[in-house]
Amino acid sequence: MIGRIIETEDCVAEGIDWLCAKDPKMAEAFAATGPLPLRRNPDGFAQLLSAIISQQVSVASANAIWARLETAGLLTAEAISEKTHDELRAVGLSRQKARYALALAETGIDYAALRQAPTEQVIETLTAVTGIGIWTAEIYAMFSLGRADVFAPGDLALQEAARILYDLDERPKEKALRQMAEIWSPWRAVAARQLWAYYHVAKDREGIR
Repeated sequence: MIGRIIETEDCVAEGIDWLCAKDPKMAEAFAATGPLPLRRNPDGFAQLLSAIISQQVSVASANAIWARLETAGLLTAEAISEKTHDELRAVGLSRQKARYALALAETGIDYAALRQAPTEQVIETLTAVTGIGIWTAEIYAMFSLGRADVFAPGDLALQEAARILYDLDERPKEKALRQMAEIWSPWRAVAARQLWAYYHVAKDREGIR
């Protein structure tokens, strides 16, 4: 199913009000962070490429690489597909991510169709592409498609924020955090926004681009 779509800051506010009433710890986190950002991005090739660039690197590193791609005009499938592996390496992509970018450029994904596809189908379509795992697909569904009930439990910043907020002995693994997140449905994407905001306050650094 598609469920609610987050379009405006009012949607985020509605979600956090629900979460605070449901979970006292979410209310505690919200008191520490204040209003949450909308975090809605366009959909399409560039946003998925951006998510790939962000995999397993710091926000600062991802921003730097993205700036180089932008300067080189490499934000479309057509532009990427015209480059060789080595040319992509020259603008800052790792060997692996250059391969992933080329694979994405060759897929011919119908991005417009994904807007109307059930979330499960979106995840399945995207993870069929080399280099796109479930984290990347979930981030895309959350920010580019606005799905309100998507979470990304493989995200290390979300795991660390949950550890601190819920006073856990250790950082929850992906499976455990996915189970934790079930109580935040149907606003799991807003819970993610809250945890990223809380991570920023607790650790004094960004957890997501």
